[in-house]
Amino acid sequence: MQPADLPALAALKADPRVFAVMLGGVRNRVRAADELAADIAAWSAYGYGTWAVRQRDNDAFLGLTALQDRTDGRGVAVRFAFHAGLHGRGYAREAAGAALLFGHEQAGLARLVAVARESNYGSRVVLGGIGMTVCEQFVRDGEAMVTYESVRDRPLFPRILIGA
Repeated sequence: MQPADLPALAALKADPRVFAVMLGGVRNRVRAADELAADIAAWSAYGYGTWAVRQRDNDAFLGLTALQDRTDGRGVAVRFAFHAGLHGRGYAREAAGAALLFGHEQAGLARLVAVARESNYGSRVVLGGIGMTVCEQFVRDGEAMVTYESVRDRPLFPRILIGA
């Protein structure tokens, strides 16, 4: 993500078809700007953060995927959000899968989580499709929630050390 992404990001986060089901709900432009600044800072602080997902041929902003610390203490979470008209096209699975792999392989995170409403079948299919498994269920603000996790005690793809 970069500052130039703010207009597209603010539009995505203001869309109730996308962000009404996210922790914290729909955002206004000021909150989206504050979160973008925090997302950019996270990269230097933690070595992971938020990615803008773009169309390959025209660089159009499609949505986002992220690795973010959850405020409820459950851990570092895989997150994703795409424009409502793009749901069901595989973007979320591809992007979330890449974030998951980055988290384990590049950021060295042994455990990653994701939380979805029990009724959010689209997100739950994505999370199961990238290999995450259910580890907890809880209720938040009257909504049944499901926590998924991915645990790796060693890298998925061992690095080959030349000269070792």
